[in-house]
Amino acid sequence: MVNRFDVYLINLDERPSNDPKNTRPAVVISPDELNRNVDTVIIAPLASTNALYPTRVAVNFLNSERFVILDQLRTVDSSRLAKKIGTLDAAGKANSLKVLSELFSE
Repeated sequence: MVNRFDVYLINLDERPSNDPKNTRPAVVISPDELNRNVDTVIIAPLASTNALYPTRVAVNFLNSERFVILDQLRTVDSSRLAKKIGTLDAAGKANSLKVLSELFSE
């Protein structure tokens, strides 16, 4: 089951296959209720470089500083989730929710 704040390698090949060649890490942003009931997930890329935007959230992932890029949200079919590689820690989750709240409120 896919959960909010899980980190997956996302298959970005033109046509998904069992042998993905173009994969990138991304964080599942969609709420668990959506993840359980629809065949798509909302994701945000996870990058190793930061462009110093307020919508980039620094997280410690796999013993390195990474950045959740919340200004590049994308919806993908669940079949594109190639492999789960981890989950954000509590601070990463809280900071991501804070930025998302600021991004979508008036």
